[in-house]
Amino acid sequence: MTDTVNITIDGTHLEVEKGTPIIRAAERAGVRIPRFCDHPLLSPSANCRQCLVEVAAPGRDGVVRPMPKPQPACATAVSDGMEVSTQATSPMAAKAQAGNMEFLLINHPLDCPVCDKGGECPLQNQALELMATGAQAVTRFTDVKRTFPKPLRLTSNILLDRDRCILCQRCVRFADQIAGDRFITLQGRGAGHAGGEITGGLYSEQIGRFDAGVLDFHNPEATAPTQTVRGGEHLVTEDDLTGPGGQPGVVDGTVYGPGTLGGAEELDVSGRPFASYFSGNIIQICPVGALTSARYRFRARPDDLVSTDTVTEHDASGSALRVDMRRGVVLRRLAGNDPEVNEEWITDKDRFAFPWSTLEDRLDVPLVRDENTGELVPTSWSDALDVAARGLTAARADGGVGLLPGARLTLEDGWAWSRFARTVLGTNDIDQRVRDHSPEEDSFLAARVAGTGLGAVTYRSLESAGQVLLIALEPEDECGSLFLRLRKGVRAGGVKVATVANLASAGSRKLDADVILAAPGTEARAVALLSQTHPELTRALGEDGATILVGERAAAVPGLLSVVDTLAKATGARLAWVPRRAGERGGIEAGLLPHLLPGGRPVADPAARAEVQQLWAPGGGLNAPDPLPAQPGRDATAILDALADGELGGVVIGGVDLRDFPDPGLARTALAASGFTVQLEVRRSEVSEHADVVLPVAPPVEKNGTFVNWEGRVRPFGQAHVSRARTDRQVLAALAAEMGTDLGVDTLEDVHAQVAALGLWAGARPSVTFSPQAQPAPAATEAADQPGRSTVSGLDAVLATHKPMLDSGRLQDGEPFLAATALRPVARVGVDLAARLHLTGGESVAVTGPAGTITLPAAIGNVPDGTVWLPECSPGSTVRQSLGVGHGAGVSLSLTTVDSPEVAQ
Repeated sequence: MTDTVNITIDGTHLEVEKGTPIIRAAERAGVRIPRFCDHPLLSPSANCRQCLVEVAAPGRDGVVRPMPKPQPACATAVSDGMEVSTQATSPMAAKAQAGNMEFLLINHPLDCPVCDKGGECPLQNQALELMATGAQAVTRFTDVKRTFPKPLRLTSNILLDRDRCILCQRCVRFADQIAGDRFITLQGRGAGHAGGEITGGLYSEQIGRFDAGVLDFHNPEATAPTQTVRGGEHLVTEDDLTGPGGQPGVVDGTVYGPGTLGGAEELDVSGRPFASYFSGNIIQICPVGALTSARYRFRARPDDLVSTDTVTEHDASGSALRVDMRRGVVLRRLAGNDPEVNEEWITDKDRFAFPWSTLEDRLDVPLVRDENTGELVPTSWSDALDVAARGLTAARADGGVGLLPGARLTLEDGWAWSRFARTVLGTNDIDQRVRDHSPEEDSFLAARVAGTGLGAVTYRSLESAGQVLLIALEPEDECGSLFLRLRKGVRAGGVKVATVANLASAGSRKLDADVILAAPGTEARAVALLSQTHPELTRALGEDGATILVGERAAAVPGLLSVVDTLAKATGARLAWVPRRAGERGGIEAGLLPHLLPGGRPVADPAARAEVQQLWAPGGGLNAPDPLPAQPGRDATAILDALADGELGGVVIGGVDLRDFPDPGLARTALAASGFTVQLEVRRSEVSEHADVVLPVAPPVEKNGTFVNWEGRVRPFGQAHVSRARTDRQVLAALAAEMGTDLGVDTLEDVHAQVAALGLWAGARPSVTFSPQAQPAPAATEAADQPGRSTVSGLDAVLATHKPMLDSGRLQDGEPFLAATALRPVARVGVDLAARLHLTGGESVAVTGPAGTITLPAAIGNVPDGTVWLPECSPGSTVRQSLGVGHGAGVSLSLTTVDSPEVAQ
């Protein structure tokens, strides 16, 4: 039972939990205490001293006596019988707060009219409130204000105006406590002590990043950097690296802060030390205008903006966002406050990667392919729909039509795709998976995921799960909000993390995870042997609340999902599946898989089909659609094979990137061979070059809809931008009407009513069944020759790969500032392979597969012996497209040199 105490705040009696900070107790009483450094999700620090209040508490004799000085409400815990007087009732507290505000304003610049924070600035608001009257209404400070060179570029994306900073250290505590990336800190504290040298002067104490010339990481023998690297629109020069006195700093190039791996692999694309995937949160929580975004800086005032709540389209986290627009243009995105999901944090990708839908290749009107020139030409909607309808009708008669909707759709759009496939085209050949997939995954999704709704595994349950086992999942890269919630649980002591992985990543280190390294392709064996190799972990999975989280990448490893299912049943651990794309879980619920109908209903089950048939064709009758197809359809790879072989007459394809398919070459061959192709897309893409009809659709910012996150939680969002663009649902409804069928999805209300009426499948579910997969093609033994270069004989290696959070995906297009903050691509090489090639780190190595070669700087270790890890879709490392193979395949590894002798094997 929770211990409570009785206290009084401004004469109001309260009963609150023992140990509660005064500032939280006051909030419950409806009393607002000014503050800057305090944040409910950060530990108290009492830096700003703005929340000073008068406190009286009982002594040992039981007599209530006032404390001699005001106390910080954020760092003072309540005790029984305590009496608190805030600025509203205590002259002492009011004077203390006004005096502290006066000190904060001594050096603060008077630039509110041009400051990005002006109009939504806590410092501005509280200064007006506390100092509008009285002696402090007129400044008493007559000396020169402290100034700094500005802006200091923390990353290519985040700029720091140090003269505005009030040293509240919210940014520092966020980096340390929440993200675990100590890329910013309070420097020069104690008269500017740095590297054994007392700098003193006006530039002593300041917020900044881990420059090597600061915080005792200085290498006196190093020289200032001379190379300039283009990061977005900015050239990185030595002037960006500022020392403790404001002068150019010196970076030694190897160590950038405590806890980092160090070395070249810790640089971002711009050439700076890598900061964090979550660095943009410090802009939002900064209580002044010290931290600003390179894109938003000086773009708008808060009262110019129109705000709309929305949900991220970048991953399956379901994170709440706020879109701020001015004159129809999105200028920024902020984190929404949702305690059940992302709390108040979002990834930099969620925050900054929004220009992608407004680039020059945006589709505004339908396109059809001219029969004479072979080029796509603009046309009217009526003409495009007529051409598409006639083409699909012919293709349906000529073997049928496959559908590849992609996994970026809302639930409502996915429902329309599913119904269009079954009732208009009469096929179950529909698959949203633009990634590795298998019959084994089909059974796993049907048994464990589809139609289960919001399960027992949630963000909140993970905070106290005890033991969490990650399998084929890198939360920091694949679901940022999940990573932050796990880290919160780890720091609080309620969670211990273990991970079966091919890479001992920085994210695993920040989770204090027990990393069980498994060579690519052996993960199933590693999980099956956990009871022998890690018996304590297996026992912990049997404890109440223990959870197994498995990623979508498990589908690439034969047998892994079956073993995971068996482990969960044997230990009693909760099990959850975490996809990467925002629409993946909702698409499963809508029936965008060849073996599942909406709500998780098996296609092969007559009762399940009857339920859907009754909803989609009530009452039957003369004009009723044909019965739903009874046999499971082709998966994505089989659809591509059938198109390439001429077995299918055409395809309807949505927002997919051909580079994401397990075999991009097959995808290109299939589209080239397709008899008739209809594309629904936001921006013109590689698919468009093969399409006969291109129908433009609205991006998430221009429509209402619902995503379903990895938990199974429904996440509705509003339309931020007024637009005439049609959604996938509206386009498919019009196309169905052109083909003589009423799709029944004219409004969101219609779709929601159908989804609610159908509900989730309550019938029998299949077992998770193992099915062997064909092994990848063997790798080439020689690296392709490159002009001016030679390569040594290749070593046999096994390829491991996954996508980092920031990569070369199309949803990051148009944001160079963000792109420059991505980790620089490296080839991480096993220690044994590095020894055989005499690698020390930083050398260029060539990884060769059947289709070609990728050359990247080498980083050594943190992968199993015999393994080379590559980022899957990053600049210079598009693995599936360049190598022709994926995770677990054999490749050749060699050292790329210029006129160097062959390295002994």
